[in-house]
Amino acid sequence: MGKTKVAIIGSGNIGTDLMIKILRLSQQLEMSVMVGIDQESDGLARAKRMGVATCSEGIDGLIKMEQWADVELVFDATSAKAHLHNWEKVKAFPDKRMIDLTPAAVGPYLVPPVNFERNLDVTNVNMVTCGGQATIPIVSAVNRVAKVYYGEIVASIASKSAGPGTRANIDEFTETTAEAIEKVGGAERGKAIIILNPAEPPLVMRDTVFTLSEQADREQIRSSVADMVAEVQRYVPGYELHQEVQFDEVPADQPVFIEGLGYRSGLKTSVFLRVRGAGHYLPEYAGNLDIMTSAALATGERIIEHLRGRV
Repeated sequence: MGKTKVAIIGSGNIGTDLMIKILRLSQQLEMSVMVGIDQESDGLARAKRMGVATCSEGIDGLIKMEQWADVELVFDATSAKAHLHNWEKVKAFPDKRMIDLTPAAVGPYLVPPVNFERNLDVTNVNMVTCGGQATIPIVSAVNRVAKVYYGEIVASIASKSAGPGTRANIDEFTETTAEAIEKVGGAERGKAIIILNPAEPPLVMRDTVFTLSEQADREQIRSSVADMVAEVQRYVPGYELHQEVQFDEVPADQPVFIEGLGYRSGLKTSVFLRVRGAGHYLPEYAGNLDIMTSAALATGERIIEHLRGRV
């Protein structure tokens, strides 16, 4: 059976990097159309040079193309607002699936090593955010050992790696990531913070994950985190622990107040991550964008395996 034809909506940094990953790495997906709204964008120009059909009229233009009939999977790398419009158009075609790389969160959240199996038959899945893809696996790793009351993540990304789409979606980033920490990571309460770091030269993405959980065996938590890091590295080789996992006691006689939960005591776990990009289209410091495109590619291939019955 041949490769499955896909289209990408959004010819910016994320869409272009995803296109190059599909062309270079995928054994199951074939680029059919790259879609944008700016005829002069580098993404559309690069697609043309690489022999990929292009469209500069957005989703409406894509639907009019002859290639549309053969496209089975659509990646949306636009913005949260644009995705709402794009999904309204795509959902009219029951034979199409959509993978949303924006914080729109129309469909269920999907983080590959955590909840793949529960979402394989969904027609629109949401890849959360770059911070969510990097940190939710860690929250889940702690939660499978000890119930997590509270999960807080801080994503620090190079300012140069934050394009117009990222900057326009800051509010959606924090809201979507916090909700996914709860729904996917398993925390009772979640919080997300993003920092745009203006340092020169630009620093690679760094993420800090704090959890407050029930008391548990610390070595079991370390082992669970290490196993989860290895799972993520299968599709994001530049994902790694930056320091050893650290623990602190929050004693019962000195509990902390968590909004929405009240006072809690237990075990505080701190995990420090670094994400270096693969450098396919984006610079290595843009690990925040690379983890999104890598997770989206892994998700697309897994969905197609499922649909083709190769699992």
